[in-house]
Amino acid sequence: MEPVDLTPVERRVWRAFPTGASVDLRDGTDDDPENGAAWGRSRTVRAEVLRKLLLRPPVEGDVAAVRVVGARITGKLNLHYATVEHPIRLKACHFEETPMLYSARLRQVTLSESYLPGLDAATVRVDGVLSIAGCRIPGRVHLGGARLSSSLYLEGARLGTGGAADQVLRLGHTVIEDDVRATGLHVQGGARFTGASVSGLVNLEGAVLSCAGGLALDAANLTVGSDVIATRARFEGEVNVRGATIPGLLVLTEARLSSLRATSAEIGEVWLREGRVDGEANLLRGRFGLLHVPPDALGGTVWLDGLTYGALTPRLPARVRIALLERDAEGYVPHAYEQLAAAFRQAGDDRAARNVQLAKQRRHRRTRPWWARMWGLLQDVTVGYGFRPLWAAGWLAGLLAAGTTVFGAHPPEPLKAGEHPPFNALFYTLDLMLPIIDFGQEKAFKASGGYQWLGYALIITGWVLATTIAAGITRTLSRQ
Repeated sequence: MEPVDLTPVERRVWRAFPTGASVDLRDGTDDDPENGAAWGRSRTVRAEVLRKLLLRPPVEGDVAAVRVVGARITGKLNLHYATVEHPIRLKACHFEETPMLYSARLRQVTLSESYLPGLDAATVRVDGVLSIAGCRIPGRVHLGGARLSSSLYLEGARLGTGGAADQVLRLGHTVIEDDVRATGLHVQGGARFTGASVSGLVNLEGAVLSCAGGLALDAANLTVGSDVIATRARFEGEVNVRGATIPGLLVLTEARLSSLRATSAEIGEVWLREGRVDGEANLLRGRFGLLHVPPDALGGTVWLDGLTYGALTPRLPARVRIALLERDAEGYVPHAYEQLAAAFRQAGDDRAARNVQLAKQRRHRRTRPWWARMWGLLQDVTVGYGFRPLWAAGWLAGLLAAGTTVFGAHPPEPLKAGEHPPFNALFYTLDLMLPIIDFGQEKAFKASGGYQWLGYALIITGWVLATTIAAGITRTLSRQ
């Protein structure tokens, strides 16, 4: 039965309800919902009237729904703990007070292009779509613990105000059984997705989330069914995807981030092509299938210990990748070098993998005591820690040539006249340099004076080269 105290516009809404017809109250003068406080009585609907309609039980044969466009809604729309079996569509409306949908059970809610002071819908249950696309909401949007059977639409919404507190958009522990569509979303104060579950994808393409000095996006332990798309997005504040599970793509192409925390996250592919993280990038214990991250995309310090990835793109020289490892906040991190070398081997670039292993040994040397650094330096310049075996051959050839030339021009005296083989400068030098092989020359001849000191130098150098070569071979075999 129709109440007697209804205004003419409320009577239009009441009579349209049983058939679900839309009531459009826009008059074309100033239809911006943000300025809706100035709308007159011809566009004013009391929230209590809408509540009475929504709480009416369904009547057989009716297709009842509240569908109103361009209304000024006075009072609080309070559906706290209510069960509403009719769709709600309040488009381009101006709400004077924050709607209360806390723990309500709703069929479908569309508030697109409206102005709301805030939205309190924590633990709400919606059997269909919840849309606040294009809305202007200066206060908090609280959807923590909500459960949506379909998608959440936030495209073009503008939430919060300058200097707003953290977590203006609250979606902690929300369950969304389809997608989150939030292209062009603007949030002043940050968004919280901690512990949320989204069966489809999260689309933040072109979004701007701002919380200077705080969390622009807190998505710790977020679980997504497919992808997170944030192409050309801007995050002024930290992006936290710690412990998140994203089996598909995390696309940050052309995006700009103040800092990134992805510790213990499991992500199929991370794309930061033409994007940039200006501050710290914490990837500790992250597990990624593919990383498309040019080194210059990470502008600050990095945390890489425990990070694993199957492939690394784009294909760049090892020295470029190694430079990033040198910026690790923890200093020398052996695992980071081993993982990079493994990625190069996986790509079939064994030479780059060896360069990484050599860089690892050189970086490790800087952490050792001075005497150990000297031994390491010797291994480096002689055989490149076993990764440059041809260097040893070069040293040996050079010393052999020098010794052969000197002793060929100034043969040493025989130890026993008449009891010595013919002198051979080449094999005499080899006898001095190689501690195992014996050609009988060193035992038969003995240099004197300055040539004796040359002989001592060749003996010592030969022992050092032999030891370092053995160490290099051992290291090579252990890698195999």
